[in-house]
Amino acid sequence: MSLPQSTQRRIGTTVAWIVGVILIAAIAASLWIVFRGIAAERHLQAASAQVERTAEVIDDPEAAAVSIRQIRSDAQAARALTSDPVWWLGSQLPWVGPQLAAVSTIAATLDDVSTDALTPLADVLSTVDLDAFRFQDGGIDLSVFVGVRDAAEQAARAMASASDSLNAIDTTPLLRPLREVVEAARVQVDTAAGAADALHRTAELLPTMLGADEKRTWLLLFQNPSELRSLGGMPGATAVLSAENGRVQLLEQGTASMPRFDAPVLELDPELRALYGERPAVYFSGTTVLPDFTLAAPLAREMWQREHGTDADGVVSLDPIALSYLLDATGPIQLPTGQTLTADTAVDFLLNGVYLEYPDPEMQNVVFAQTASTVLDTLMSGRADPGKVLAALAHAADDRRLLLWSSHEDEQRILADTTLSGHLPVTDDEAARFGVYLNDGTGSKLGYYLDVDTQLSWNRCGPEQVTSEAKLTLTLTNTAPADAATSLPPSIVGGSYGVPAATLRVVTFVYLPAGSNLLDAGLSGELQFGGGRDRDHRVLSFGTDLAPGESTTATMVVSLPNANPDEVIAELTPAFGDTSVVAQCGR
Repeated sequence: MSLPQSTQRRIGTTVAWIVGVILIAAIAASLWIVFRGIAAERHLQAASAQVERTAEVIDDPEAAAVSIRQIRSDAQAARALTSDPVWWLGSQLPWVGPQLAAVSTIAATLDDVSTDALTPLADVLSTVDLDAFRFQDGGIDLSVFVGVRDAAEQAARAMASASDSLNAIDTTPLLRPLREVVEAARVQVDTAAGAADALHRTAELLPTMLGADEKRTWLLLFQNPSELRSLGGMPGATAVLSAENGRVQLLEQGTASMPRFDAPVLELDPELRALYGERPAVYFSGTTVLPDFTLAAPLAREMWQREHGTDADGVVSLDPIALSYLLDATGPIQLPTGQTLTADTAVDFLLNGVYLEYPDPEMQNVVFAQTASTVLDTLMSGRADPGKVLAALAHAADDRRLLLWSSHEDEQRILADTTLSGHLPVTDDEAARFGVYLNDGTGSKLGYYLDVDTQLSWNRCGPEQVTSEAKLTLTLTNTAPADAATSLPPSIVGGSYGVPAATLRVVTFVYLPAGSNLLDAGLSGELQFGGGRDRDHRVLSFGTDLAPGESTTATMVVSLPNANPDEVIAELTPAFGDTSVVAQCGR
């Protein structure tokens, strides 16, 4: 039975009208979204420009506060434009939906950051004079850090949440320009989150570590990369500092010249003994052979206590390269021996020139001690710009040239997952990490002449791969002069332990990424790998003797436990060159 034609016409007209209304509504909604999207983009671009402006004026709290208020205004506007019901409906559609949802997440994240992180922190910092962070007459006002602590904790939480929100965006369906915006926002927020977290930890730790509650004592190690160790170098010069109510004093100085202990001062795990023997636990100069500062520092502390009677609360380590960063902040210093050290000259002088100028080891120790005390006196005097000092310390920590361990468990928990702790490489969803650790086997100072060429490639990677492969190629070259055995002093060229003078014996430990599988490995000539395990890491080791001009190359190919980390990283002994090498997919 068919409907009358008049009824059919009415139904057809009604359907056409409904379809027309839907089309008009869809067009209107599309135009609404387009216009609001354009307006939101303008606000986001303005906010991004203000973020860069804030970074430029961060040492001027008043100017930074003005920029942060503008960021907040633009972020709130962008969020309002991308969070109405029409925008939400659009975000549920195929293809276009993920684009709109990503823009909305970016706008909301920036608004949350400006409201919950930047604004409270700016409010606190605007009341603080940057000079309050300056050491004066050997001390610093610890109440400044106490005042910043709560705002820094709130900022750290907000930045971590913002980082999680951006990292949760699925970039696979996004158009390339928007995908690049998301990736750039992730980098920017992750960097800011790291800075906020560091500020929070600093505000939490520094008052107690500088004696706010009780007097603290710290053992200070100056590692010397001219005689290589896994963590950087032999702890050649030492000092003991006391801290009470923010005032720091140098109590005593010494060297690594301690007798061998008859038995390990602390018990080593059997896996570590199999790799390194008992040397790290019986020789003070061997403690930094262990690539994990959370193990090396307690050993150094225990040895120092047994030999000198000082029971330190913790251990701090740095090297001449870190000192050069600090000299950027202090300006040139003059040693009692007459030398003037600058940021540009300190490294070459302390790691090579001192041995050329002073053949007597006792005089070398004097120079190292004077350098340490002079830099410390300069910092404590208040001469250095506090902003530059903080930047120098952050640079040193990022390079793993500044390390810190506390015997107080609550403090060590805060330090544990930071670069300051000097822990082993961590493999996670963000990165697969190798560790490459170099050690001198002769007691020479030829590490200055060691060239380390590290190549890292990452292939068979990407979303379509179940597994991926990374290849590490390490080439070690002795760049000392051909006549080094006779032209350089004995304190540099060595000649002990059965190794000819000027021959550089390097003992290398390569920690493979946790969870990875070794597919292939090769060494120059007739050398062979040894190895073992250290907790979650398979370890390959090899030793090589390099006369001037000679090289050794080692290669390792592994399959990675996570096929799609963001990058693959090789963390290197912090000596004279790069402290890490990064590879990205296909490169």
